[in-house]
Amino acid sequence: MRTLASAIAALKKELGRDLCIMGHHYQNDRVVAHCDITGDSLELARQVPGIEAAHIVFCGVYFMGESAALLAKPGQAVHLPDPAADCMMSLMSPAGLARRVLEQLTATGRRIVPLAYVNTTLALKAVVGEYGGAVCTSANAETMLRWALERGDGVLFLPDKHLGRNTAEKLGLAPEDQHILKVSGQGLAEPESAFLGRPLLLWPGCCAIHARFTPAQVADARAAHPGCRITAHPECRPEVIHACDAAGSTSFLIKDAARLAEKAPGSTLIIGTENNLVARLAARHAGRCRILPLGRAFCPDMAKVTEEKLSATLSAIARGQAAPLQVEAALCEPARLSLTRMLEACA
Repeated sequence: MRTLASAIAALKKELGRDLCIMGHHYQNDRVVAHCDITGDSLELARQVPGIEAAHIVFCGVYFMGESAALLAKPGQAVHLPDPAADCMMSLMSPAGLARRVLEQLTATGRRIVPLAYVNTTLALKAVVGEYGGAVCTSANAETMLRWALERGDGVLFLPDKHLGRNTAEKLGLAPEDQHILKVSGQGLAEPESAFLGRPLLLWPGCCAIHARFTPAQVADARAAHPGCRITAHPECRPEVIHACDAAGSTSFLIKDAARLAEKAPGSTLIIGTENNLVARLAARHAGRCRILPLGRAFCPDMAKVTEEKLSATLSAIARGQAAPLQVEAALCEPARLSLTRMLEACA
């Protein structure tokens, strides 16, 4: 019986140079095994402009496919194995509502520079581009927040309040220089608040996966594994980050695990992030370093991309029947601006 893995391998061979499969680190191992390029959001965004293949299959959530479509060459088709694989965080900052809030904030005469986490919709990125802002990832949030602060009277960081607060602390911004907005369906819930004059305004969103980690889990891990090292993703709450030994992007967590396995064999590393990545790192460094998850944390949307759906997508491409991702033309230029500003600032 022909396995899915062998069927995908045959389709990849058939499509040859016309195909490039990209995958995010949070994908499961069966999908990652077929990817030509893997990485976090920043790494994958940097790779797209250099891809020559006619078809890019993006194994990740919807906003990542949109970003790839924006950065792809004219004529290239971007495909998603499951277009229903969305990101809960990206849905927390509707473009229309963000525009209304920016209108209210700038009506006071302040120049507010929006800085949007890459985990946002194309429409939101377009609003950010229109207002002179940019996109950031967890890997370059510090660089991009500094960039935004230098270009206006204040910054609106959206949608992840935890990443915003953790990044601000790295830059030395005091808590009194920050304010988490209260937002209603019509815009600012407190439009007259004096706190709106603070340098950093934070949208009240978060990653539902990383936000579930608690300081108690960190304390329990230390009690169960004396001398262990604990790291976490900066989408975690600040009180969790404070309890850890280090925090950083997905790329940082991967490099930190490799460093520990090499420099301190026999060590125990506890990682607070999506469990597919933790399991992959545990397998990669087995025998040298013990790697465990801080707690159960699987992204249900990333899990929607399966080997079966990848195979079906490749089959459709081979038959000439695939439906590539379509992005709204009017949004492309301003959204692309927000992405290219990031890539230029971090070049």
